[in-house]
Amino acid sequence: MFTGLIETTGTVLSLQPTEGATRLTIAAPQLAGRWKVGDSIAVNGVCLTALVAGDEARFAADLADETIRRTTLTSLQPGAPINLELPTPAGSPLGGHVVQGHVDATGKLVSLVPLHPDHEHTDWRMTIEIPVAISPYIVPQGSITIDGISLTVAKVDGLQIEIAVIPHTYKATNLHSLVAGAPVNLETDVLSKYAAQQASHPAKDWLTVDYLIANGY
Repeated sequence: MFTGLIETTGTVLSLQPTEGATRLTIAAPQLAGRWKVGDSIAVNGVCLTALVAGDEARFAADLADETIRRTTLTSLQPGAPINLELPTPAGSPLGGHVVQGHVDATGKLVSLVPLHPDHEHTDWRMTIEIPVAISPYIVPQGSITIDGISLTVAKVDGLQIEIAVIPHTYKATNLHSLVAGAPVNLETDVLSKYAAQQASHPAKDWLTVDYLIANGY
């Protein structure tokens, strides 16, 4: 499990198709000594398995067909900055929200504009175009993960959402490198998915006396 609080950014070194899977290699010197082969690492919000890549300052990961289909990873170019997060140890504070690293879909950056362009220390307003399939799981003031970053939805307007971005997040993640039209990975809040699933069933299927008792009613 992750929290969407980006620890550091890395750099894409290569993206190479192989006979079995496409291999992504990433330079991540800030994570040196903190991972081992087989560990999970969130890469732009995608949970990947770290493999040997020659030294501790870099790692590789194989991309399955499902990962290629659902995410933006194969659109990355060498030199591109990417967001990285190691799993959250059990018992650690949950600073962001529950992030699985299971991307639901990709969206498109419509705009990312400074609210105070005359000041270096400005916050930003980000607008993202989302696919209709995930729109039921996104609500104002709810959580969403964009390229692995835990963010709060400020406004929902049809198939566009607006996000308030603080200066630290803008500088410490890949957001400062994105341009309008860039694809981004989206993961909706898993709690909203469960809520929507329950709501889609008739009340008699789940709203029982036993359920009410188990949940403190």
